[in-house]
Amino acid sequence: MVVDGSREEPKSSHVAGNASPINDQQIVLVEGKASARAAILNRPSALNALTTNMAVRLKKLYGTWEDNPDIGFVMMKGSGRAFCAGGDVVALHRLLNEGKMEDCKDFFRNLYTFIYVLGTYLKPHVAILDGVTMGGGAGVSVPGTFRIATDKTIFATPEVHIGFHPDAGASFYLSRLTGYIGEYLALTGERLNGVDMLAVGLATHFSMRAVRLDWIDERLAKLITDDPSVIDSTLAQYGDLVYPDKTSIVHRLEVIDKCFGHETVEEILDALIREGRFQTLDECLVREYRMSLHGISKPVSHDFCEGVRARLVEKDLAPKWDPPTLEKVSKDMVDYYFSPLGEFEPELKLPTHLREAFI
Repeated sequence: MVVDGSREEPKSSHVAGNASPINDQQIVLVEGKASARAAILNRPSALNALTTNMAVRLKKLYGTWEDNPDIGFVMMKGSGRAFCAGGDVVALHRLLNEGKMEDCKDFFRNLYTFIYVLGTYLKPHVAILDGVTMGGGAGVSVPGTFRIATDKTIFATPEVHIGFHPDAGASFYLSRLTGYIGEYLALTGERLNGVDMLAVGLATHFSMRAVRLDWIDERLAKLITDDPSVIDSTLAQYGDLVYPDKTSIVHRLEVIDKCFGHETVEEILDALIREGRFQTLDECLVREYRMSLHGISKPVSHDFCEGVRARLVEKDLAPKWDPPTLEKVSKDMVDYYFSPLGEFEPELKLPTHLREAFI
């Protein structure tokens, strides 16, 4: 859920800021179409980094649209040169330094709940991943029905670079990739382009931005349907047939499986990625919520704040990790991150009684 190169936004759009209704509407715009509605993430100067207010607005919009019989399907897009660079971790870092832990919890709670809504949505969902799509940006798109990658798409789960864990549903969708690609992406934060996203299954369609993307948008705007197969045929008709180049990750699958199948540092990710293969979306999100709260509460390590400081705030790229080496990471420290939150800290409550999760 990391943001690369985020910049300051007005205080009304901070992670836990109480923005006015007008500002709330501005950070997630709405486009009306013949049989669809489109949510447009609209913080382009911050690469559409997600805030609490954005997650709350998305939950409200998607709930209203799901109940509206005149709306057949839903779309999500981003403003500017990004789809979404993830959660606004710079704002989280500031809140933590101000002692506002409850505001940080509120962010994770609302974001993860929206991701669950998206992953159990009753109507087809189309996300246009044009530009940066990282961390939480993947979380608010990959669980949906269709994901259109472009020649401008840059995907990653780069949380490892800020001392955090792949979250926002990453343990659900990474665990379902072939072989050990999920472990590889989680541990390295490597970037994939749009063609690679399609090749490994993170995207369902591909479109050259300059040639066909506008056509797809125009066609979907006129489409009157709630049938996923009709939408799929339309995306295929206006999409582009592409093949991975010689540098693609698909040509390294054998080496990745050989290296990342070993039980070394990957043991730390066992419960996160490998167990995720056998768990529902809500189970993955509940576990990630535990890890996120443990990760920002600093009883074992301050690595999240230090990682954000080094990479995104002061940008010296010289984090002082604690512990400084893997050898000094104890089993008790690892177990703590996966442990229940405790008697006085409620677990993440998802609307599973209203929306059935799936494997």
